Amino acid sequence: MKPIYRMILATVFLFAIKVSAQSPRHLSLSEAIDHGLDNSKAVKLALSRVRGAEASTHEMRDKRLPDLTASGQYLMLNEPNISLGSGLAGNADGNADSGESGSFTAPKYLMLGQASLSIPLFSGFRISNGIRSAEYLEKAAGLDAASQTEETVMNIVDAYVNLYKAQQAVALVAEDLVQAKQRVKDFTNMMDNGLLAKNDLLSAKLMESNTSLALLDARNNARIANYNMDLLLGFADDTQLELENLNNSDLPLIAGKDDWRENAMTDRKDLQAMDEREKASEMAVKIAKGSYYPSLALTGGYIAADIDNVATLTNALSVGVGVNFDISNLFKGSSKVHQAKEQQLQTQIMKDQLTDQVKSQVFSSYSNYQEAVERIHVYETAREQAEENYRIVKSKHENSLVTTTELLDADIDQFQARLNLEYARVDAVAAYCRLLQVSGKLNSTSVNNLIEE
Repeated sequence: MKPIYRMILATVFLFAIKVSAQSPRHLSLSEAIDHGLDNSKAVKLALSRVRGAEASTHEMRDKRLPDLTASGQYLMLNEPNISLGSGLAGNADGNADSGESGSFTAPKYLMLGQASLSIPLFSGFRISNGIRSAEYLEKAAGLDAASQTEETVMNIVDAYVNLYKAQQAVALVAEDLVQAKQRVKDFTNMMDNGLLAKNDLLSAKLMESNTSLALLDARNNARIANYNMDLLLGFADDTQLELENLNNSDLPLIAGKDDWRENAMTDRKDLQAMDEREKASEMAVKIAKGSYYPSLALTGGYIAADIDNVATLTNALSVGVGVNFDISNLFKGSSKVHQAKEQQLQTQIMKDQLTDQVKSQVFSSYSNYQEAVERIHVYETAREQAEENYRIVKSKHENSLVTTTELLDADIDQFQARLNLEYARVDAVAAYCRLLQVSGKLNSTSVNNLIEE
């Protein structure tokens, strides 16, 4: 094969690869949610906190288990001076030599080994209350993760809607630019035939230029929204996304705002998490009061020792009960109890603040959704009126009954009405998803049910 043919084939192959790499990727909203949840750093961080809370619960439960320790020592000794008492320094017959002390070979080493076992029997309820507190905090961490998942789903919906609106704006402006160019051609022919003034043609060309600038701006916004969506979903930066049509969704009828508020009070994961933290703070008060009580433990031990040329100790077992009571806690522990009670009060106040915030969010989201639905009806009427107005003005312009400025204004009104309707429809979808989120019902299933309706 000649080198020129090889170069041509290589060029065609590379071009095919480039075209294939730049082909748009079809993406539905449900797929975006799945990819976004898998890639979300916030969700991963929340799940890590859940695992940390589970480890803390296991740590507290382990405090009920016995403590077993073992130690050993080997010590080299110098030549110590050893004097035995009269009771130990006896002769072979068992009689003490009153004027003499025993004579021994100096020991060279000392070996000591010991093991101890302690089983807690009573600790002022601090262990049991600590376990319950850790369990409440573990549940709170799990609910926080669920709440973070809902927030992430809402962020994905917002990003999807923003990209969809940007792409729709590009399509509508591009369509309007085609009409503007055709209008310039028609006006040019009319001016050449003496049917149109030059200033009218210049107005049409200015309209074309402004539309071209609007298209550049719309494409730039679409590129930015597409890049942010790629980043959110973990796609390659240059992945071009092709989104599904959101205007086919039938918006559901909603119940009264009181029903949504009641659902939020029972289904919001962050409120449930605050309930668990409030229970944990109650346990913290009990743990602080546990310092007023003594600690009781069952103890056991074993000791073995060997002192070179002096003594050997083996099989020395001990079993007993140990009591530890810090009397100073009777007057020092009150400060810890007071701190725990204040922390409990702060948790209750934070819960009340969150409750008020949830009520406000539900009311605002409910009102925003109602307004979004009403906007669709208004913009549908406005689009019909703008299209009819443009048809009439265009007909009059063809008969020289209106000016070119009036025709261009009617065209702008028609374009704006179409764009407003497209935006209103997808904004209503986002508003309903927001209402689901603030009421604690937003997940991939609820979004899919909305899109499929």
